[in-house]
Amino acid sequence: MQLYNYFRSSASFRVRIALQLKGLPYDYMPVHLVKGEHKAPDYAGRIGDALVPTLVTDGGTALSQSMAIIEYLDETHPTPALLPATPLARARVRALAQMVACEIHPINNLRVLRYLVHELKVDEDAKNAWYHHWVRSGLEAFERQLDLLAQERAAQGMAPSVLCWGDTPTLADCCLVPQIFNAQRFKVSLDGLLRTMSAFDACMALPAFQQAQPSACPDNEA
Repeated sequence: MQLYNYFRSSASFRVRIALQLKGLPYDYMPVHLVKGEHKAPDYAGRIGDALVPTLVTDGGTALSQSMAIIEYLDETHPTPALLPATPLARARVRALAQMVACEIHPINNLRVLRYLVHELKVDEDAKNAWYHHWVRSGLEAFERQLDLLAQERAAQGMAPSVLCWGDTPTLADCCLVPQIFNAQRFKVSLDGLLRTMSAFDACMALPAFQQAQPSACPDNEA
């Protein structure tokens, strides 16, 4: 397989985590977003949205969108599973993942921030205020959801979660960790997010998350 991605892209980071968790080898294909390499015809012509990541399967099929790619990997390489066994638990994990991938990330990614600056003429302080507001409020909602899920697990006699759900990495953890990395890079306050940061720290103690992080990527820029 080939993974076209950018080291700082949180969507790419999600897929790298999934590949590492499953022990799947792949060729790392860097696409520099800041330099606009994703807009080059030889890349943009393969994927309709011309974004990263793109996973090219062993059969040569190009897949887009990180959430779809991760679920494809989970279906084709089911061990270790990134979604729980029961429908209710799977819904819980997907909801957590989508709180990051659908609510927080889309309005704070590179192309949105660049549009704010270049098209709407927002200054650097206002751009950072935008980022801090939406990321912090989104993570606060994530924290509240983890609190509710902890109460639900306790009421059902289930063990407390070490990670986002349970004690093995799931789709939710694949999404949370890159978002925290980005929040830290932009110096967003993470104070008071006790369950969220506990899950993050537990993830980062695992080799797969360490090996997938931006600093471990061949195109990393300090």
